[in-house]
Amino acid sequence: MKLEAARISNKIRKPIVDFAGKTAGSEPYVFEMNKNADGKCVFLRDNSCSIYRMRPLICAFYPFELRANRTNGHVFSYTDECPCIGNGPKLKVEYFERLFAKSKALMRRTRNSAT
Repeated sequence: MKLEAARISNKIRKPIVDFAGKTAGSEPYVFEMNKNADGKCVFLRDNSCSIYRMRPLICAFYPFELRANRTNGHVFSYTDECPCIGNGPKLKVEYFERLFAKSKALMRRTRNSAT
């Protein structure tokens, strides 16, 4: 989201274009993290996120993704590319409720900052 990209830019003191590119069709996500030559996020260092404390919400969700469904609700899906899917403890509904609450709060801040 634009608000998150601006926050990261301010914190690392680099322009957004140094670490993210504009994207379309994935609103409210208007930026996508740049990848290094290996196809990994530019903030990944020694298999750890170098901006972990300020990482965007979409990264905090990984390997899950929140999508609107046809009934004006939302559903979490996941990516099979994550090697840990199915190897950890079963996540409880409360985990997803917390993620959803974070998402709603960020969306409110994003809307408020646009006005």
